[in-house]
Amino acid sequence: MKIVLHDFWRSSACYRVRIALNMAGLDFESRTVDLLAGCQSSEAYLRIHPQGLVPALEIDGIVLTQSLAIIEYLHEKGHCRVLPGGPEARARHRALAYAVAMEIHPVCNLRVAQHANRASGGAITMHEWMQKFIPLGLQAFEQVLTESGQARYCLGDTPGMADICLVAQIYNARRWKVSLDNYPSVMSVVHELEQLDAIARAHPDHFNPENRYG
Repeated sequence: MKIVLHDFWRSSACYRVRIALNMAGLDFESRTVDLLAGCQSSEAYLRIHPQGLVPALEIDGIVLTQSLAIIEYLHEKGHCRVLPGGPEARARHRALAYAVAMEIHPVCNLRVAQHANRASGGAITMHEWMQKFIPLGLQAFEQVLTESGQARYCLGDTPGMADICLVAQIYNARRWKVSLDNYPSVMSVVHELEQLDAIARAHPDHFNPENRYG
């Protein structure tokens, strides 16, 4: 049965799921939901994902939503291993993943930043909003990595769910021209992650309709 990812190339949540699917070695069809054109609010898409968000993944005869739920599903089905074995280690991994997905990402979601821009009458620009809140989250992430001791990836020698979330968030930080000079531990991990084929193939540049190849 074909695996279908309802996807938007620039969405960091979709980027996470593309990485996990690649780590799992699963072929998938990417179907664009153009957020800029409002396709997420269409009647047809709302039948797939009532929240009108991306991603949505059609797999095993079901539709899954929310990127971390999808990633954990792939883990629990044995497609990829993105969480360690023990409960304490899993909790630490989830905490780092949530620090991105539930703290940085919601505040820096496009519709939130757009609302802040409109509500302020343009006094708060999109760039100012992102450059305020992305660093707050990265500072905390940097501290956790530093206190954990330098490892190849976030919490050891194997990339996991926290790493998936981090590399997608750094894509957003670069997009909004956030300075990354103050996060040496974060960037050391990201450098290692970006060498991995599963992550490189999931990069938004490969899924940009104006620049798609391969």
